[in-house]
Amino acid sequence: MSSLKKKTKKRSPESTPISSLPDDLVLSCFARVSRLYYPILSLVSKSCRTLVASPELYKTRSFFNRTESCLYVCLEFPPDPNPRWFTLYRKPNQTLTNITEKTKNSSGYVLAPIPNHHSPSASLVAVGSNIYAIGGSIENAPSSRVSILDCRSHTWHEAPSMRMKRNYPAANVVDGKIYVAGGLEDFDSSKWMEVFDTKTQTWEFVLCPLAERFVYRSLVIDGEIYIFGDKVVTYKPKEDRWGDEGEHQSMDLGLYFHSYCVIDNVLYCYRPGGIKWYESEKRSWRKLRGLKGLSKLASSCVRLADYGGKIAIFWDKYSPSSGYKSHMISCAVISLGSCKNQGIRGKVEWFDDMLTVPSSYNFVGALAATL
Repeated sequence: MSSLKKKTKKRSPESTPISSLPDDLVLSCFARVSRLYYPILSLVSKSCRTLVASPELYKTRSFFNRTESCLYVCLEFPPDPNPRWFTLYRKPNQTLTNITEKTKNSSGYVLAPIPNHHSPSASLVAVGSNIYAIGGSIENAPSSRVSILDCRSHTWHEAPSMRMKRNYPAANVVDGKIYVAGGLEDFDSSKWMEVFDTKTQTWEFVLCPLAERFVYRSLVIDGEIYIFGDKVVTYKPKEDRWGDEGEHQSMDLGLYFHSYCVIDNVLYCYRPGGIKWYESEKRSWRKLRGLKGLSKLASSCVRLADYGGKIAIFWDKYSPSSGYKSHMISCAVISLGSCKNQGIRGKVEWFDDMLTVPSSYNFVGALAATL
């Protein structure tokens, strides 16, 4: 009887097959799993939760060349001045059963909240596994503050402040360095641009003979920064070369300057009627074809992001069931390929409703970190 009792004795919550394995082996297994599933793995046991949050896991992922792009979204909910952050995760308890026509293209993913940082919204860029929030406005005054979100642990810490206070400067990354321009309260061309070396954690001014008082948008193509103001100013850091490129005016995004991204040195932009891409040789915009299954984006808020070489597109729509007091944020992921005589062609991998938000919300930004 005693032996039977021993056989039928219930296991403790920590007594799982995984918990009996050496940590190094579990770490090696977890490193091969997509990070989208880590929240589910963390529910297995306390030891799994500890491993998922450990720096060693990400070192192992890098060693096995298993790094991937992870998508983050930043939103504002007035009157709260502090933005809220979300990341794309796999929904728990997903099965292959009960798949309907409505859900067969569904992603099975969700935008999950992560710890917030008590700091107003700012210009955002990603460098490796870190997201930098730069400048912005504090009590209607420009800020020099720089905060870093470590996407491995979802913790925040402060970086060295900029030399100048800047209100939402143009921020771009070239070769691991962050270049910020504009946003000055008092225009000074000698201090218009500065660069942050993420390795040495230092700021330096960049001399600029072509500073623009107002900067509306900026982007990087093939290592060259394009800054759009009253005219297009370009800067190539490797050659320390500036250009006043009137020839690139056709690249200007006009009113849709929030709805763009650059992937593999190609500029993509959402405009009414669909997503377009810029053919630099002909200096003209072309429609991205092949987007079957993606509903028409009847939205005033559309955001694009480079999601590991694919387009992540977010848009919102009113929720009638709420009496039009809330919006539903939806997302689609589009893979890209070339097609003879048609240039670049897209394919919708999935689309899904992600998050219900108050109608007063602001979409600050969407970007991907590499983990």
